[in-house]
Amino acid sequence: MRAATAEAMRAFGARLAAHLRAGDLIVLSGPLGAGKTTLVQGIAEGLKVRGPITSPTFVIARVHPSLRQGPPLVHADAYRLGGDLEVDDLDLDASLEESVTVVEWGEGLVEGLADDRLEIHIDREAGDEARVLTVRGVGPRWADTRIDRLEG
Repeated sequence: MRAATAEAMRAFGARLAAHLRAGDLIVLSGPLGAGKTTLVQGIAEGLKVRGPITSPTFVIARVHPSLRQGPPLVHADAYRLGGDLEVDDLDLDASLEESVTVVEWGEGLVEGLADDRLEIHIDREAGDEARVLTVRGVGPRWADTRIDRLEG
């Protein structure tokens, strides 16, 4: 999938949110400035949670309560984490069942939290604001979801 602008990235996040439910884990990867937090802003808008949604790099994780009786959004950033022990210290698994959990920079660190997850890799196109997203559903939860329908 291609997102030509930051607004398109947020719109994709909002469309994705319509398919999310408590217990879902989304693992985001991509280089600095790829648009991971921008995507989470769209997910948050779609889930109707309290914001603002900013990069949790320095606080590591934030919980955004629902404004409409839906699941809260747990937004975490594993960029500064040194390994599995530090991920365990976050206790993301303690809130996983009742939240939608999105982890930036989580590739290789948080996949063990859930058998079912969405993995989204974001790349920048050279000399352009556009981003290319590769979305992969893992596990039975995503087996019947057509990822191409999420693209809009």
